[in-house]
Amino acid sequence: MTETTQIQPQITDSHCHLDFPDFEGHLETIIARASNAGVTRMVTICTRLRNEPGVRAIAEQYAPVFYAAGTHPMSAAEEPMATVDELIALAKHPKFVGIGETGLDYHYTAESAGGQKDSLRIHITAARETGLPLIIHARAADDDMARILAEEYRNGAYSCVMHCFSSSAELAKASLDLGFYLSMSGIAAFPKSKELREIFAAAPLDRILVETDAPYLAPPPHRGKRNEPAFAAHTAHVGAEIFGMDYAAFAAQTQRNFDRLFTKVAAYEAAA
Repeated sequence: MTETTQIQPQITDSHCHLDFPDFEGHLETIIARASNAGVTRMVTICTRLRNEPGVRAIAEQYAPVFYAAGTHPMSAAEEPMATVDELIALAKHPKFVGIGETGLDYHYTAESAGGQKDSLRIHITAARETGLPLIIHARAADDDMARILAEEYRNGAYSCVMHCFSSSAELAKASLDLGFYLSMSGIAAFPKSKELREIFAAAPLDRILVETDAPYLAPPPHRGKRNEPAFAAHTAHVGAEIFGMDYAAFAAQTQRNFDRLFTKVAAYEAAA
C-alpha cells in the first residue's frame, strides 16, 4: 500500500509589513512558517518612502517576498510629498509590484485630509503610468474615497486593491464597479464582523484577495497576538466558508485573482 502526500493548497499574503520591528531577527522563521501553512508568496508594504531601501532588501533576500511602496495616509502630513517620478523610478525594480499603500484615513488624521488627497492622486497617477496596482487604505473616508477613485478612473484606467477592506457596502460597490479588488484580512474572521462577511459574500469571487496586514489584525485563534503571514490561511478558511467553497478551490481562485492583478509577480516567477 503506497502512501500519498497531501499537497497543501497555496495562497498569497497580499499585504504585510515584514520590515516592522515586530519581525526583526525572526524573518527566516516567519517565512518558513508561512510556507508550511501554504502561504508561498507575500507582498511586504513600505509605508514611508524613506524606508524603501530596507523593504527592498527584504524582498531581495527572500525569494517568496515581493514589495510595494508609498506614503501611508496617516503619515502624509509628516513625510515629504511623494512624486510621480520617484514612484516610477522605484517601480523599475523587478520585485516592486504595487504602488502604495496610499489612501485616506480620517479616523485618526482627518486634519491632514487635504494632503492625503493630494498624495492619493499622485499615487494613482503613478499606478496608471506604471501599470502596477494601486494599494488603498481607506478608513472613515468612504465618500471622498469613492469620489476620487471614480474621478481619477475617468482620467485614465488603473487597477487597484482595497486593502484590508472593512468599509461600507457602498464603497465596496463603488470599488467593484470600477473593476477593483477587495482584500480580506483577519477582520473578516472576527466574530462580530457578520456585516463585513456579507459584503464579501455579495462580491464577485474573482475579485477577492487575502492578506494579513501583519503584524496587525491577527485572525482567530490568534487574535490579540502578533499577526504573521502564516495566519493568512485562517482568514482564507473563513473566506471559503463565506463563499460556500472547498478550501482548496477558494485558495486556487484567490491565487488566480492575485496573479491577474499583480501581473508583475506572475511574470517574475515565470522568468525565474
